[in-house]
Amino acid sequence: MNATTTRGSLLAALACVLVGGSFTANSLLGDYPYAGGQFLRYGLAFLLLVPLAGPGAATRLRTLGAARWLRLALLAAVGMVGFNLAVLAAERTAEPAVPGVFVGCAPVVVAVLVPLLEGRRPQRIVLYGALFVAVGAFTVQGWGRTDGAGIAFSVCALVGEVGFAVLAVPVLRPLGPRLLSTVVCGVAAAESALAGVLADGSGWLRRPDAVEAGALLWQAVVVTVVGFVCWYMGMQRIGAERATLFSGLIPVAAACTAPLVGTGSYGAAQAVGSALVFAGVAVGSGAVLPFARARRPAAQRQTASERSLEKL
Repeated sequence: MNATTTRGSLLAALACVLVGGSFTANSLLGDYPYAGGQFLRYGLAFLLLVPLAGPGAATRLRTLGAARWLRLALLAAVGMVGFNLAVLAAERTAEPAVPGVFVGCAPVVVAVLVPLLEGRRPQRIVLYGALFVAVGAFTVQGWGRTDGAGIAFSVCALVGEVGFAVLAVPVLRPLGPRLLSTVVCGVAAAESALAGVLADGSGWLRRPDAVEAGALLWQAVVVTVVGFVCWYMGMQRIGAERATLFSGLIPVAAACTAPLVGTGSYGAAQAVGSALVFAGVAVGSGAVLPFARARRPAAQRQTASERSLEKL
């Protein structure tokens, strides 16, 4: 791995660890209106990101056509607002592990879908790594009780996770990670407000208590501002296929942080699953290739020496 790939991998890993830790914060927001919470989270993140958008942001936005603005709206609706709504809806009739297992399959879907959309074949090494990650995520979380509705909403959560990466690919280069994060947070805040008014009327937003305010601040500042920028910076360097491999770290981080608030435990299954996720990330991201290449010349020299001995 070169410096660019290493930096991109570290950024994607950090982003996914922060998202995994946010599941603990989600457990503190069970009584807060969904749309109102999303509005506060993304609205605050938007205000914090505006000064970081970089020079020429307005000019770059004006050059976007209608198709790209539609893509940004879909990215916010599917990959952000829709994803969170699908997870919450799935957990009404399914145990949290069920949508987690489906979301853990995102690396496999992205490893196949992105190359096909770009007119090329999927990379075998990335696909193998994605399969390891998916199996590891399943091992970490296990499988819980569910019904048809729980499975359907879990599939929607998978679509949202895939859309968060795939829909961003064509707009990442013209906007850059910081401006892209800024725009989608602003759009997601507006969409959340609209959804809240339509679904909950005047009760869609209320003042959060101290615990809820702390959880919303964590999600807005750390998970959204830092996490989104790191995610898209990582994706810019290593591509959507390899970056999505690191989403397997989300359930690992969630499993590691759950015992801190007494909402879960970390045992043998979580340890084995974590090892599988790390192995899949290492294989799919190419981290193990330099070692294989370093061993290959030595093996070739050994074979040449053996042949020389045979001639003697």
